[in-house]
Amino acid sequence: MENILVSEVGPRDGLQALTRVMPTDAKLRWIAALAAAGLKEIEVGSFVPPRLLPQMADIADVVAYAKTIPGLHVTALVPNLKGAEKAFESGIHKITLPVSVSEPHSLSNIRKTHAQVIAEVREVMALRNASYPGIQVEAGLSTAFGCTIQGVVPEDDVIRLADIMAELGVDEIGLSDTSGYANPAQVRRLFPRLQRAVGTRAGGAHFHNTLGLGLANVVAALEVGVTIFDASQGGIGGCPYAPGATGNIVTEDLVFLLESMGIRTGIDIEKLVAARAVLLDGLPGEALYGFVSNVGLPKGFEYGVTHA
Repeated sequence: MENILVSEVGPRDGLQALTRVMPTDAKLRWIAALAAAGLKEIEVGSFVPPRLLPQMADIADVVAYAKTIPGLHVTALVPNLKGAEKAFESGIHKITLPVSVSEPHSLSNIRKTHAQVIAEVREVMALRNASYPGIQVEAGLSTAFGCTIQGVVPEDDVIRLADIMAELGVDEIGLSDTSGYANPAQVRRLFPRLQRAVGTRAGGAHFHNTLGLGLANVVAALEVGVTIFDASQGGIGGCPYAPGATGNIVTEDLVFLLESMGIRTGIDIEKLVAARAVLLDGLPGEALYGFVSNVGLPKGFEYGVTHA
C-alpha cells in the first residue's frame, strides 16, 4: 500500500469555486508549502479564458514556477483543444480533460454535447501524439456517481464513456464525484467495473464531501484497489456548474486517515496543517474545514502505523 498518491487539487478545484482571486505570489507560496509538506502531485490550475475564471488568469506563470520544484508532478485541467494547446506549450506534466457522464452537466460546464466532447478529445490526443508525446492525458469522468442537474447517472453510461476514452488513447481515466452524491456501495461496484473495462488506464478517485461521505468513499475505494486520491487543503472547492455541490475532501484529514491505517503517503501532516496559514495569508478570512487541523494528531501517533 506504499504506492498511494495523494493529489492536491486546491489550487485549481478549490480556487475556481471562490469569487475572490488569490494573488499570484501568494499562490506560489502556497504551492511551495504544499510541496514542502511532501505532496508529490499538485493540480496548479486550469487553462481557461480569464474572462470566465479570473482566478486562473496567471496559470502560465504558476506552471512555470511549479515546474522548478524538484520532484513535483505538475498537472492542470483543460476544457478544450485551445486550452490543451496552451497547456502543452507550458511544458505541463499532465493535463486532465473533464468529461461529464451527465450530458446536462456537460452542457452547463463546458457547453458541449457528448459527441462534441468526444470529437474534442480526439483532437487533443492527435495533437499530444504528434507533438507532445511526453505529456500525460487523463480523462476525468465527472458526475460519475450522480448529478445535481440530471439526477441519477446510470453506471452503464460511465463505463460506456470510459471505453470510448480508452479507445481514443487517453493515458488515465478517473472517476469524479462532482456532486458529492457517491456512497461506498457505489464506489465498490463502479471502480472494479472501470478496472475490468479499461485495465491499467483505470485511474483515481475524486470525491466531494457534500453529504459527508467523502472519507467513507475513500475507504471503499481502497478496498477495491484504487491508489490515487484527489483532495483539497481545507476542503475548499466545488464545481460552480453543479448547484449545491460543496467542497472536496480535506487533504489533511485524508492523509491522517491513510497514515492511521498503516498506509504511507510520504506527507508530513504537521507541515501540511502549517500550509493552511500560507493559504489564509493569500485569502484572509476564507472558511477552511477539517478535523485534524482543529484537534491535532493523537497522542502517540506514528506515521504509517496501525494501532491496536
